[in-house]
Amino acid sequence: MIEQDTIKLLRECDAGTKMGVSSIDDVVEYVSDSEFKQLLSVCKDEHKKLENEIESLLDKYNDDGKEPAAIAKGMSWMKTNMKLLMDASDNTIADLMTDGCNMGVKSLNKYLNQYEGADEVSKDICKRLINLEEKLAVDIRCYL
Repeated sequence: MIEQDTIKLLRECDAGTKMGVSSIDDVVEYVSDSEFKQLLSVCKDEHKKLENEIESLLDKYNDDGKEPAAIAKGMSWMKTNMKLLMDASDNTIADLMTDGCNMGVKSLNKYLNQYEGADEVSKDICKRLINLEEKLAVDIRCYL
């Protein structure tokens, strides 16, 4: 039970870090404010660090991890590009990123509760990812 919940939680965190990196990559070139761009860059680096940590743990279980769901990634890409086509302002980007962070926090908390048998290391990683998403949403409020 512990091992299965651990693997499942790590997979969801793996998908979450990849989705975060992809979302930042989709918008960062449109950001005009240098401080905003820096916040996104730092957040992306932190996501990559967690991704590497997660992949290292998954390797111990001989698991390949998980890519974000294609439909979720596609819908996110479409929403982002449609909104940026209409208004590529920092305000729009902050709005998109806040929505993404909120969705990530909601999903990760759901998985944290669902896979309560996961080991403490994996739960800690999930909580750090949740905190990273929450922090970015707070840090970019001034751009809304």
